[in-house]
Amino acid sequence: MTLEKQQHPASRARYVIGVDVGTGSARAGVFDANGGMAASAKHDISVFHSSGSIVEQSSAEIWRAVCRAVQDALAAAALAPQDIAGISFDATCSLVVLGEGGKPLPVGPTEQAGRDIVVWMDHRAVDQAQRINDTRHAVLRFVGGTISPEMETPKLLWLLEHRPHVFVAAWQFFDLTDFLTWRASGDLARSTCTVTCKWTYLAHERRWDESYFRAVGLGVLADEAFVRIGQRVVEPGTALGQGLTPQAAAELGLAAGTPVAAGVIDAHAGGIGTVGADGAPEDCLAYVFGTSSCTMTTTREPVFVPGVWGPYFSAMVPQTWLNEGGQSVAGAAIERLIGMHPLAHEAQDRATQAGQSLPALLAGLAVQACETLSDAVTLAGDLHVVPEFLGNRAPFADPHAKAVVAGLGMQTDQESLVALYVAGICSIGYGLRQIIEAQDAAGAPIKRVVISGGAGRLGLVRQLLADATAKPVLVTEAEEPVLLGAAMLGAVAGGLYGDLPGAMARMSRIDKVHEPATGDIAALHDARYAAFRQLQDVARRIRQTRA
Repeated sequence: MTLEKQQHPASRARYVIGVDVGTGSARAGVFDANGGMAASAKHDISVFHSSGSIVEQSSAEIWRAVCRAVQDALAAAALAPQDIAGISFDATCSLVVLGEGGKPLPVGPTEQAGRDIVVWMDHRAVDQAQRINDTRHAVLRFVGGTISPEMETPKLLWLLEHRPHVFVAAWQFFDLTDFLTWRASGDLARSTCTVTCKWTYLAHERRWDESYFRAVGLGVLADEAFVRIGQRVVEPGTALGQGLTPQAAAELGLAAGTPVAAGVIDAHAGGIGTVGADGAPEDCLAYVFGTSSCTMTTTREPVFVPGVWGPYFSAMVPQTWLNEGGQSVAGAAIERLIGMHPLAHEAQDRATQAGQSLPALLAGLAVQACETLSDAVTLAGDLHVVPEFLGNRAPFADPHAKAVVAGLGMQTDQESLVALYVAGICSIGYGLRQIIEAQDAAGAPIKRVVISGGAGRLGLVRQLLADATAKPVLVTEAEEPVLLGAAMLGAVAGGLYGDLPGAMARMSRIDKVHEPATGDIAALHDARYAAFRQLQDVARRIRQTRA
């Protein structure tokens, strides 16, 4: 458990709470009406891995971690429950399966009922996703033409086919965010963000497409009028039910009736917390760099980008269209990459002793070795990486893609470990550049990138991303923009702001801008990007030959 506290005015101003549930932890942040963070707290949560690309979690454990984080954050802020005007949640796009009365149901072969969540990164439904894509149903146009095994309808189909008794016994199928808002308020309403982005809900027509569910083998959900996946769908920030139920309020340490806002997916909270900071969300790409990465671009009219999810209506900024891309692993790819180096264990011990993560240690060493942050790319030398350890989310929507590392020698020293780290960060930037170029070609250009997420906090990382993409990378004042984005939703539900755009404009501000390098450094990145694309193409052709 980790606590952070910041100074805040002594006045009895109203505050809001944002809760973020990532893959490995639940965090809560307390913010004032101007977006200043009074305090935050964090509690770790378990992740269970099994063979067959199975990754599961426990909704009960997550709720307990959320409650502890909220209690601790409120205590650290030295505030009373009555000071909180609203609360909202964001979470990973994971599938929660509950029986009657909210009883957890086992989603995997372990038969452990506590493991009732199919985590976003779980790829058990690759075959189901392929069969869904083979239908070429019109709904797929709104997920970039290809549905991902990370989305919920392939996972539901897997559950129906492999665990039919659990599917039949299920009372509700929730996206994790909607589970949290239900647990807090008792309201079964779903967010347009979750069901539009991950469940194929057509928000621009305010309906589920029955023909899609029948075509892919999930007709039973249509027969039930979608009662188990959401009959009422509302925009993020909508006040739910009568606010916190007495039970939830007691567990969270808040006042019963405190407004609860419909939430969003975690990456989208990062987008909400950042893209309104300079007043021009349509010109910005929100880049959330965490365990995986997500890219979010808003447009006034729908833009169809092959291999990029969407366009989704009112999924992030109300009354605009959203295109969502990203990389299936990003921060996790860097950790896997450097973890393979012979010096990794020794370096990890050094990092632990220094109170740092291994990536932070390596970034510091890279900075020491260079005159400027941009010069760090030269440390990569002949090393080139395609970081697709868990497939390509965008712009190829290829869950079968694999990682490539080229240029490895026999070196086992610190310099070679730093080189591998730098090459990995650059490769994340080249993947981002590829998404930006695909969107530009389809008619959704952007001028700058606004970054959030734990893996993107280091100045070196931000500068290398700017250089690799040839786009300015903007950093907001908020140290926790994902938490801030969730808190903005709570501010709308709690009446501090009349709508979400108003909250975004008032609660977020730009602090730093990393301009992309020019000259020789820019030319070097262009050459490395060309190599990245060549390696990616060769790996794809080799895999096709084997097939």
